Amino acid sequence: MSEDILPDASSLFQETLPIHPDIVISQLVGLKIPIEKFHHPPLNTVSESKKCRYNMLTKNDGGGHIKNLYLRDHKKNNYLVVLQEDKNVDLKKLSLLMQSGRLSFGSADRLFENLGVRPGAVTPLAMITGVRKGVKFFIDSELFEVIKVYMHPLVNDFTISMTPSELEYYLEFLGVYPTKLNL
Repeated sequence: MSEDILPDASSLFQETLPIHPDIVISQLVGLKIPIEKFHHPPLNTVSESKKCRYNMLTKNDGGGHIKNLYLRDHKKNNYLVVLQEDKNVDLKKLSLLMQSGRLSFGSADRLFENLGVRPGAVTPLAMITGVRKGVKFFIDSELFEVIKVYMHPLVNDFTISMTPSELEYYLEFLGVYPTKLNL
């Protein structure tokens, strides 16, 4: 590959990730967590993802489509916050709910260092790396009321789904115990 090409969040560069997406998929299969896979072009934003919902449940039908925020506070604590894709977030109010310091978005370099993914592929499944890096995990409590949660498996050109309880089971397998937020 040419050195002029910068790695992006797609499967094209999955070999450069600290944890290969196939490892996550293998763990899910090993835990007998049934997943559905949805292949699509690389998606970097919620608005892009809204255009690629083929065969996925809509929000009205119980689909939990998410956005993932990698945040850092002024005390250098790292956080992954997962919430419904259409929720607006005020970082000042969120920091009060989380009892954190002043929040800001983490850089792409810190994202890669602490969660092992690139912008566009942030996902609860990145806690496979985040748990070892001390990233604190928060999730919107409303996501436990959906039928399926949709997320990227460390790359952004396909999506997998599982039930909220299956996601929680996998996170517990990793040693991650989510703090639920009422947003």
